[in-house]
Amino acid sequence: MHIMTFRIKAVMTSLLFLLILFEPAFAHSDVASLQGGFMSGFMHPISGLDHVVAMVAVGLWGAFLGKPAIWVLPVVFPLVMAFGGALGIVGVPIPYIETGIALSGVVLGLVVLFAIKPPMWIAAIIVGAFAIFHGHAHGTELPNAANPLVYSMGFVIGTGLLHLAGIAIGELKRLPKGEWIVRAGGAIIAAIGMGFLTHVISA
Repeated sequence: MHIMTFRIKAVMTSLLFLLILFEPAFAHSDVASLQGGFMSGFMHPISGLDHVVAMVAVGLWGAFLGKPAIWVLPVVFPLVMAFGGALGIVGVPIPYIETGIALSGVVLGLVVLFAIKPPMWIAAIIVGAFAIFHGHAHGTELPNAANPLVYSMGFVIGTGLLHLAGIAIGELKRLPKGEWIVRAGGAIIAAIGMGFLTHVISA
């Protein structure tokens, strides 16, 4: 119990420390740097709720599944996302990007809600498939003035922090009735994803 609490506090402290480090960058960076550099890439996944819920869900699901998923899934997502981003940068079209992003929240939320525990390779394929949609969206929205490598580093790190947040929340499963708290988080994520999906379909 104490070890789990320490881990959660350590992760959240690390997140807060990183935000404090990045705050001066916002204060002293010029407009061009914010629009096209590392901070632009870093803030892109964090500022979009459709991206946030999916990436937090990956961490939640990984924590729910336990080892090795707790680290495999959060590694698979940004790696495959970077590949999807490269496709977007060079202009390779992928249909139904917004639908895929919305579905990622729905599906990943539901697997947490219903405590679905597939084999590791199936979980990795599911996470990787959705990562391509998120990565492609990042790539096609890459500002013209940005350094693709620096921008990509930014959004991969931003994504990683969202995964860590999901893992920290997922660790609540170790508490009495904590599993139901985590599954409730999955329900919220699925509901948000469904809202985005409804909007995409009706647009």
